[in-house]
Formats: sequence, structure tokens, C-alpha cells
Amino acid sequence: MPITDDAELDAVFDADTIAVVGCSTTPGKAAHEVPAYLQREGYRVIPVNPFADEVLGEPAYDAIGDVDAEIDVVDVFRPSDEVPEIAAAVRDRHAARGDAGTMWLQLGISHDEAAGETEAAGIDVVQDRCMKVEHERLRG
Repeated sequence: MPITDDAELDAVFDADTIAVVGCSTTPGKAAHEVPAYLQREGYRVIPVNPFADEVLGEPAYDAIGDVDAEIDVVDVFRPSDEVPEIAAAVRDRHAARGDAGTMWLQLGISHDEAAGETEAAGIDVVQDRCMKVEHERLRG
């Protein structure tokens, strides 16, 4: 079951590094504003966007597997139908490197089957919740 309990949600925010799949270069879009908020709150944000060289002053990566740094949370801003492929990449990374212990699907994004497979691989999953909203609510 994806995380819904406040204590478990709050524990996700003990992370240091958040890779944002679908991080946008466009100010005003949620996929730009939420990572910018997280960056202002002290998290290292690593953008994953194959169409950008840099987002929020950080180099952008083409895929989760290309990120050299250790990742705590993978925050996903892509349509629900893309979640199975992204979740597979998160599971592969977790199996190979032991990081990426949480996959967070932003508000409006969910995929129960991919979430279940990801949880079975030992990765926490949050679905259909905004990291900024939950951070402000739990730690604001």
C-alpha cells in the first residue's frame, strides 16, 4: 500500500537529495515551482529532463540511471501512463545502487500496478500527493 500515514509521509522529508523526473524549465509550471520550493527548503534537487541542460542551476540528466549522486527520493512529474517505465528505472537503480528508497508520484499521478511492483522491491511509494503541499502541511 502506498504511504498515506502522516508519520510515514513526514519521514520522507528527512531526505537530502530529490531527483525530479519531468522537472520543468518553465517558471509557473508545477514541475518547476515544486522543485524550486524544495530547493529553497534545503533539499538538493537533481533535475531529470532529457530536453534540458540545466534546471534551477543544476545540471539536468536524461534518465534516473544517469545520475551519479546518491538519490533519496525520486519525485515524478510525468503522466500516469509513463509511471511503469519510470518505476522500472527506479527499481533497477535501487537494486544496483541501494539508493532511491522512495518514489513519490505528484498530485494527479498514480499507477497501482507499478506502485505495487515498486513496493515489492523494497521501495516506499507515495501516489497522488504534492510534495510541496505535504511538506508545508507537515513541516511548515
